[in-house]
Amino acid sequence: MQSKFSTLTSAIVAALCVANVVGASALPDVEVVSRKELLDWIATTDANLTFVGEPLEKRAALNTMVVYCSQRTQNVCGGFCTVYNGNAACLDAPNTVCLRATTNVGFCDRGGCGGSCNQYSTCGTRLDGGFCYTPGTRSINVPFT
Repeated sequence: MQSKFSTLTSAIVAALCVANVVGASALPDVEVVSRKELLDWIATTDANLTFVGEPLEKRAALNTMVVYCSQRTQNVCGGFCTVYNGNAACLDAPNTVCLRATTNVGFCDRGGCGGSCNQYSTCGTRLDGGFCYTPGTRSINVPFT
């Protein structure tokens, strides 16, 4: 009788472990935006834009686009914004309070992509238009794509 009880207990524990694994989501909290969505935002925003990196049309499929801005008003990101189009780089981004990207990027509280860093995909505070609130950001780590 005790053998059946321990077998049943083991089966229940195993089922609970599997249920916890199955219930966990591998999807990021924030999904990256498409290139088209980002270009539409660029075309319609009244933010002051600065462009860095490669021209927007060059090597489009291979590049990551990142927009990072200096102001947040409630759920809106704007102010002075920089648009980066390129590949693997550590971007100097002082005064950044929100960002949006076409791939998962890291954002750090020190220059040189150092200090404490987080990922766009696990954004804690989502803003309108796919932006993430990133107070204290000083640099952005763009991956090789």
